[in-house]
Amino acid sequence: MQEGKSGQMTDVQEKTTQNNEEKSLDEVFTQLDVLAQKLENSETSLEDSFRYYKKGMELLKYCSQKLDTVEKKMLQMDEDGTLREF
Repeated sequence: MQEGKSGQMTDVQEKTTQNNEEKSLDEVFTQLDVLAQKLENSETSLEDSFRYYKKGMELLKYCSQKLDTVEKKMLQMDEDGTLREF
């Protein structure tokens, strides 16, 4: 039974690693929700919990990088109404 859980996580890890650049923040947040639910499940093994935690941290890092990129592209309006990069 635990092999199935581990196998599922491996599939999720592979898909996430390959497609991170293609995913929206909403998709990544959905994945984080799923991982959080698995971590909260009392039937999740300690080994799987470590895998889920590691994957969650990778997803959070991806989100942080994506948000940093967006922040750098944001514009700020000066008092005189001109726009400049934030």
